[in-house]
Amino acid sequence: IDGPIPAAMKIAVIGQSLFGQEVYCHLRKEGHEVVGVFTVPDKDGKADPLGLEAEKDGVPVFKFPRWRVKGQALPDVVAKYQALGAELNVLPFCSQFIPMEVINAPCHGSIIYHPSLLPRHRGASAINWTLIHGDKKGGFTIFWADDGLDTGDLLLQKECEILPDDTVSTLYNRFLFPEGIKGMVQAVRLIAEGKAPRLPQPEEGATYEGIQKKETAKINWEQSAEAIHNWIRGNDKVPGAWTEACGQKLTFFNSTLNTEGLVPEGEALPIPGAHQPGIVTKAGLILFGNDDRMLLVKNIQLEDGRMIPASRFFSGADSSVLELTEAELVMAETVDSVWFCRFVLEVEDSTDFFKSGAASVDVVRLVEEVKELCDGLELENEDVYMATTFGDFIQLLVKKLRGDNKESECIIDYVEKAVNKLTLQMPHQLFIGGLFVDAEGAKTYETINPTDGSVICQVSLAQVSDVDKAVAAAKDAFENGLWGKISARDRGRLLYRLADLMEQHQEELATIEALDAGAVYTLALKTHVGMSIQTFRYFAGWCDKIQGSTIPINQARPNRNLTLTRKEPIGVCGIVIPWNYPLMMLSWKTAACLAAGNTVVIKPAQVTPLTALKFAELTLKAGIPKGVVNILPGSGSLVGQRLSDHPDVRKIGFTGSTEVGKHIMKSCALSNVKKVSLELGGKSPLIIFADCDLSKAVQMGMSSVFFNKGENCIAAGRLFIEDSIHDHFVQKVVEEVKRMKIGNPLDRDTNHGPQNHQAHLRKLIEYCQRGVEEGATLVCGPPTYTPRTSVSPLGFFFEPTVFTDVEDHMFIAKEESFGPIMIISRFADGYDVDTVLSRANATEFGLASGVFTRDINKALYVSDKLGAGTVFVNTYNKTDVAAPFGGFKQSGFGKDLGEEALNEYLRVKTVTFEY
Repeated sequence: IDGPIPAAMKIAVIGQSLFGQEVYCHLRKEGHEVVGVFTVPDKDGKADPLGLEAEKDGVPVFKFPRWRVKGQALPDVVAKYQALGAELNVLPFCSQFIPMEVINAPCHGSIIYHPSLLPRHRGASAINWTLIHGDKKGGFTIFWADDGLDTGDLLLQKECEILPDDTVSTLYNRFLFPEGIKGMVQAVRLIAEGKAPRLPQPEEGATYEGIQKKETAKINWEQSAEAIHNWIRGNDKVPGAWTEACGQKLTFFNSTLNTEGLVPEGEALPIPGAHQPGIVTKAGLILFGNDDRMLLVKNIQLEDGRMIPASRFFSGADSSVLELTEAELVMAETVDSVWFCRFVLEVEDSTDFFKSGAASVDVVRLVEEVKELCDGLELENEDVYMATTFGDFIQLLVKKLRGDNKESECIIDYVEKAVNKLTLQMPHQLFIGGLFVDAEGAKTYETINPTDGSVICQVSLAQVSDVDKAVAAAKDAFENGLWGKISARDRGRLLYRLADLMEQHQEELATIEALDAGAVYTLALKTHVGMSIQTFRYFAGWCDKIQGSTIPINQARPNRNLTLTRKEPIGVCGIVIPWNYPLMMLSWKTAACLAAGNTVVIKPAQVTPLTALKFAELTLKAGIPKGVVNILPGSGSLVGQRLSDHPDVRKIGFTGSTEVGKHIMKSCALSNVKKVSLELGGKSPLIIFADCDLSKAVQMGMSSVFFNKGENCIAAGRLFIEDSIHDHFVQKVVEEVKRMKIGNPLDRDTNHGPQNHQAHLRKLIEYCQRGVEEGATLVCGPPTYTPRTSVSPLGFFFEPTVFTDVEDHMFIAKEESFGPIMIISRFADGYDVDTVLSRANATEFGLASGVFTRDINKALYVSDKLGAGTVFVNTYNKTDVAAPFGGFKQSGFGKDLGEEALNEYLRVKTVTFEY
């Protein structure tokens, strides 16, 4: 449309609809004189948009019901047309037969828009047949009218790719409508410039198909799934592909061949003639072609005209449209007047609020007007986002007015235990799509209390099919659910509400952490749960502050350009968390993931699933939409592997061992090049110089190793102590260790609880045995390396241990213990700082590090040279929700916490405009 304006022409526009209106407006904007508009008569007292627009401009408008009778042109009609003196007829969309006396009258003739690449699909249902035949390319043609049916010479054609799930509406709205308008204007410009071609249509490849009608739209089941899908989408929305089943005619809409990860499990729907019965699933109705491939239908229209989600076909009356009483019909008519009066000419049940031009301010207006109309009925903005069409909105109002709109409460089969002066209610099933459900085959496993080795309860053990269900639920929630429709600020409000609920349940969550993970209760209150709450509050505040930028680029002279970036959610994310901080590690990743607008499938560690499942319950209470959060206890080799391999998962966030992290990274690359962030193993060095505050160094050195029983990813894996303070430091540490109380983690005076699980305890024993064998000096710890028990002979307790004289070549100097084992090496007084640094950095890990010194220059130099993602100076373990956390080298990449964590769950899109 851009460019110099050609010579103006006198044009008659013959047609109708919004397409005709847009073409008319653009032709006038080009400077042409529209001498008359010929459109269809008013229908039910409402004028066609083309005629309405022309009348506003004072252009003569004619609404002939017909142009000819029995094949003969009506003289009076032709005379009125000829009186206008048109030089060109433009027919953007015309449903009437125009006589040749009118077609040939202008000096430039007549041009017509046709929505196919002629000579293919001549006839009135060209878009339908383009899809029915499964064409890979579509488009439109502008041709010179002749006395044949779409056989005139070609003037202009434009083509586009047909997407696998295109329908008549999506193809028209995406390409045929906007590009067709531009094409009509371009064609008129070529005519005005004397450059318009007349290319005879080839007969090779020509097809003609008749008007597609309801009676001819019955599905033929003796064909492939792809052919059935093409038939359904080619008839969507009009006239609608149908079949007979359950004693009635069912019409199918919203079909897709994208069934990756979809499990054909549900209630069978027998269909006469079909290769096998359909299956009604949570995702919709699965159908099968004669090639045994699947397709999915998401909506079904019943014979009485009611439209229902296909997933609810067998759900009874609740799934279909309510029959309204006379009073309710009156209410619906009144709501009609406030619903779309600003946006559309006619309201139908399928009319969509937002697609008709509504904005957020209109949501508020609608809600307030309807509340006033319905005497203070409880109605929220989210209700409009959940019911965007007029029909759905009326149904929602009627249900609310009848008092039966409450969502069925999620049924939770709690395991109840009286512990810590509380009655714990612990979910123990998988959490998928907002429901607690059994695993495939009702498989379970035992989760163990590390304090006494007893079984806490049976927990559902997720299988591969459960992963597929959870991913499908998360994908549907991301693409079709409320989560993607609400504003970022509303998303933040839900996360704040979740944080408040976690705080209300803080004691319960901390008790579960003590019971399931062996966490010391007082520490769990502050760290495991306390920091989890802080994390969700922090990222809730980020929701409406995720912003792109505008970028100056070279201008396309004489035009100008505007380039901007958008930060968008990635989609479905998989999060795999460790067992040392079950709830906190979940929160670090999930809060950022949700704040960015993603949906998530979480695999908690198999040995510590219970706080994650309690968290799932709290997401429901917070109002997080169903499917946004899904939680699958299970094995890493099964659940974690399937998440890494799944084609619909777009991001994996993992905390765990380097070995498993490498495997996940490889799987993410081979499957669909997933985005991945990894927080892996560590062997964090802590350098303590003689000029430090020794009392603080001892205190922080103890914490750096023994915090959370040593089950701490940033634990100081090796301490380097300057000679002159070495012995004093060791003496003080041993004294402090002997004062520590090892015992029941629920006792308020306990400092050190049981190790997380028995397999880990065995590894710690083997680790210490290796240290002794290699010649390190054991100065504190159990001499026989059997668990020290203070509560029960079955508990997984390990006494805090200290090794000195550890040399660089030893196993314990290089490998992480992930337990309460202090590894001490010494360095000579006045030792060259760079030499100490080279020893500290002589590891493939780089998660954290630390230095104690009063010399600020030394502190700055050492912090600069240490190869780790976090450096602590005169402190240790000081993490905060606002400070980014992550490692270097084989400790992984990517960040948790802070603004940087958001980038792990966002993608950046660049958009460039020319004007």
